[in-house]
Amino acid sequence: MATFRVTTLVAAPPERVFATWTDPDRFPEWIGGVTRVTDRTGSIDQAGSRYTVWFGRMANPTEILAVERPWHIRTRFGNAILKGESDVRFAAEGGGTRIHQEFMTRGFVSAVFGRIFSTGSYRGSFRGELETFRRLVERETTEPGRLKPGEPKPRGD
Repeated sequence: MATFRVTTLVAAPPERVFATWTDPDRFPEWIGGVTRVTDRTGSIDQAGSRYTVWFGRMANPTEILAVERPWHIRTRFGNAILKGESDVRFAAEGGGTRIHQEFMTRGFVSAVFGRIFSTGSYRGSFRGELETFRRLVERETTEPGRLKPGEPKPRGD
């Protein structure tokens, strides 16, 4: 089993960062190669829930192992190229959110691909995806008039 770690600081509150991170409809915006998410069972913020992430024709079944909103989510994922677990922690830091992500791969092939994905910051690498996610959340946080997740819609009085 190989372990890979990435971290970044997002200029947005933990609740907003967690809400975006756990929205499967948003995965194609920041996870390289994702074309869709299907087969959802349960809520993504509950342990035991499942969904399938598609990279073109390659399915990646995923199960939520543990979750504590908005501080932690642990998943198990797997396909022929990359399988293992992802453990993500969100910590309030300086008015923003520090994301610590750890990938633990299972098997030789996954360890090799994990090493490839952990090197550099290109689109599709672990760091590249995390930085794409950071920019996405920060852009939405600073857009004037944009409704934040969980915020009530303004009344038209």
